[in-house]
Amino acid sequence: MGFMKKIILTGGGTAGHVTPNIALLPALREAGYEVQYIGSYEGMEKSLIADYDIPYHGISSGKLRRYFDLKNFTDPFRVIKGFFEAKKLIRETAPDVVFSKGGFVAVPVVLAAGLRKIPVIIHESDMTPGLANKLCFSSAAKICCNFPETMENLPAGKAVLTGCPIRAELKEGDADRARSFCKITGDKPVILIMGGSLGAANVNAVIRRNLPELLSRFTLIHLCGKEKLDKTLLNTPGYVQFEYIKDELKDLFALSDLVISRAGANAICELLYLQKPNLLIPLSKNASRGDQVLNARSFEKQGFSMVLEEEEITDERFLQTVSDLYENRDTYVRAMQASAQGDAVSTILKLLEEVRK
Repeated sequence: MGFMKKIILTGGGTAGHVTPNIALLPALREAGYEVQYIGSYEGMEKSLIADYDIPYHGISSGKLRRYFDLKNFTDPFRVIKGFFEAKKLIRETAPDVVFSKGGFVAVPVVLAAGLRKIPVIIHESDMTPGLANKLCFSSAAKICCNFPETMENLPAGKAVLTGCPIRAELKEGDADRARSFCKITGDKPVILIMGGSLGAANVNAVIRRNLPELLSRFTLIHLCGKEKLDKTLLNTPGYVQFEYIKDELKDLFALSDLVISRAGANAICELLYLQKPNLLIPLSKNASRGDQVLNARSFEKQGFSMVLEEEEITDERFLQTVSDLYENRDTYVRAMQASAQGDAVSTILKLLEEVRK
């Protein structure tokens, strides 16, 4: 076989640092790239990448914390070891370009590539860059991001608003398949409610308190999180609950007219990609570093979403917001159609070609 372009993908720690890399795979292969992955020895990324038939290299990884933890004494050594392992891997694999989705495991890989003058593209999902990505800025040729507001926090000349790479098969859902999977009859509009992988207790509660009112107008598909099913509501007509859905999610999206969701960066970028009118209920600042609130407000400002913060939810306000969203759904779809952030995969592919030359 002739000369192939070589790329190393890196990123790990949470699914959000891996799934965008997976979304790039089909396009990279089509463009003639030979792909390899560097992650931690036993991180979540190892099992997620296992299904995709690409060489996986593990390196030692530690976390740089801004708070006291006994691991602060041992992790720096893990990071240094990871850097030397990454350096050796970069030398042996000789990639033309590196794409990093962030997380602490990516830092040694990016720095090692920078030392060998191999161009690196970084992707920052959140509104405000995390520490791991900040450490990599100086080694990066380009830094991709999801939100217009993030551009102000990135080095001038390197920042590119791309949106987040999303798996193309999410668009291949089948509404009829979802209908029979959920045993849905009738033709009421469908609302899909997603509380994230852990479920969202407050979101679940407001949905269930207002079921009679909601079901008078809509059919509800509720992904309520592990062990969060309400057994007393199992046979309620028009209300379907699941703890978690993986393979059928694309079908459920195809069937749904509105989506109610948390505001994690990947989740909302999927809604933008699929152009689904949505109500975002971000994880509150008390429960996180507040990035979901910022993500949600950015999407609201761009006209992609309606937003309700957990602290301000009353039953009346919730029902009114859902009603307004449905009445004005076409306005939201038009705003999403006009956005350039909906096709991140091809934008990122163009950038890889540019920096590689």
